[in-house]
Amino acid sequence: MSQVLTSVGRQSTSSPHIAGVVPTLGGRLGAKRDDLFRHCQAGLGLASTPPQDTPTVFVIDDDVTVRESLKLLITFAGWRPETFGSAQEFLARPRALVPSCLVLEVSLPDVNGLELQERVAADRVEMPIIFITGKGDIPMTVRAMKAGALEFMTKPFDEQALLCAIRSGLEQSQTALGQNAEIHALRTCYASLTFREREVMGLVVSGLLNKQVGLRLGISEITVKAHRGKVMQKMKAGSLADLVKAGERLRHAPPVRTRTGTLNAGGVR
Repeated sequence: MSQVLTSVGRQSTSSPHIAGVVPTLGGRLGAKRDDLFRHCQAGLGLASTPPQDTPTVFVIDDDVTVRESLKLLITFAGWRPETFGSAQEFLARPRALVPSCLVLEVSLPDVNGLELQERVAADRVEMPIIFITGKGDIPMTVRAMKAGALEFMTKPFDEQALLCAIRSGLEQSQTALGQNAEIHALRTCYASLTFREREVMGLVVSGLLNKQVGLRLGISEITVKAHRGKVMQKMKAGSLADLVKAGERLRHAPPVRTRTGTLNAGGVR
């Protein structure tokens, strides 16, 4: 995926085809918008349907001309665009499993863009947000940036600046998805431990020796060694240092919400 993002980055900033082809964002493409879109696709050799693992750029704007202009620009850059006229339409879409970012208009007909930012930050932390607006002010910009927005742009904005922001957002998303996958794998391994093995792991990673663990749990040192061996195997740890790192990552990982409650970082209720 990193190769995809790298190649796209080169195209989006240097391709002579992009500059001047896409109308000024916020302007009107006219009645032959779809014909222009298909013509440009053919001229640039773009696939009509990008591969499923292509990074996705979501666009939410109630102005159809802005949505179509951004759709064209994003497609030229080699990413998959998905456009929505309202926040509710976007929220009804299942969570993306590929690197993604959100280009979001602040003023929307249903949910305010800043309110939507709060929901995305809680449920889709791997999706950076780039705000666009035609009615921005300093307090609004400060609020959005403090809440974690990647960029805040006022219409009309520079296409290359937007492409750079999107590329940065997709790179951040890719990193976050990779970290989430690693945490999920660690949680799966941890869930395979027995209750006693979890006790042993907790004491071992805290720095206690096998003899001290045995005294704490009321079991022999030989039994501790046996449990420790099973823990190392199940956690896929090649050394004590690896096991300690795994324990730290689990301890600092965000909690998991389930139907029956909230699990802590280690997966223990």
